[in-house]
Amino acid sequence: MRAFAWFLGLMAVAFAAVAVLAYPAWMLLHPHFDFPFHRIAERLGMLVLLLGFVGLARHLGLADRASLGYGVPRRIFIREMGIALGLGVASMLAVVGIMAALGLLEWRAESHHTALAKLIASSALSGFAVAFIEETFLRGAMHTAIERESGTRAAVLLTALLYAATHFFGKVHIPAAQVSAHSGLDLLAGTLHAFAHPLSIADAFLALAAVGVVLGLVRVATGNIAGCIGLHAGWVWVMLVAHDLAQPRSGAALAFLLSRFDGFVGWLVLLWTLLLAVPLWRFYAARGRRLAAGQAATSRAIN
Repeated sequence: MRAFAWFLGLMAVAFAAVAVLAYPAWMLLHPHFDFPFHRIAERLGMLVLLLGFVGLARHLGLADRASLGYGVPRRIFIREMGIALGLGVASMLAVVGIMAALGLLEWRAESHHTALAKLIASSALSGFAVAFIEETFLRGAMHTAIERESGTRAAVLLTALLYAATHFFGKVHIPAAQVSAHSGLDLLAGTLHAFAHPLSIADAFLALAAVGVVLGLVRVATGNIAGCIGLHAGWVWVMLVAHDLAQPRSGAALAFLLSRFDGFVGWLVLLWTLLLAVPLWRFYAARGRRLAAGQAATSRAIN
């Protein structure tokens, strides 16, 4: 489990940087730029995580396309990502439809067409950005590192657990007038606050862990992260639009199916994910075999 420990250590270093360096960075930048404290801290943590990731990838022998999950020709990667995007959008739209049919959602006032188009476009961009970053880190480099050392099952399960955990990092805003030398620690404590009450997030955590397992199985079946990025982007895209257009219906008889954490990911999403797991695995196992056969045939033709 040394590979997994390396990645956990990298995240711990990023958190430590936020706790220790956020206030000095804010003192340096705030007199010249009107950046909120939390934004400076977040960018600092992301910078440390990025620099550490580059160094760790080189140290663990992951600094190549295949190890990062991009080991197929670009044309094939884009095609597989596009197919997965369609599957992700369709499957998440089905979940939203079920929520609406069960009376779990109430729709907000209808938006203007221009505003709706802007929402859809911005949500698509956000979905791809989130999917690209998280899948490269988790199902790309981290999966490869753990699989080499501890096997496929450990890689799928450990990346799924970390994937689920990262969704509970809270958003904490500290007004400029209240920023002090210990604000970095306050920000860190607020970020991890949800883990102090594990039962309150159990449904959402299990649902997200199941999603992580499904994405890990897609990675195993295909040998790359094109499908993972497409599915992930499609799911996030629809969720972001749904969050903006609807909200949980207060007093709904089946309200427990939606988590109290975000009003969306909960027992219903967990059940839907479990139902999708087998057909998605079969679909991508078949695609993975065809892809491997095609690459083998191309290699023989070249040689």
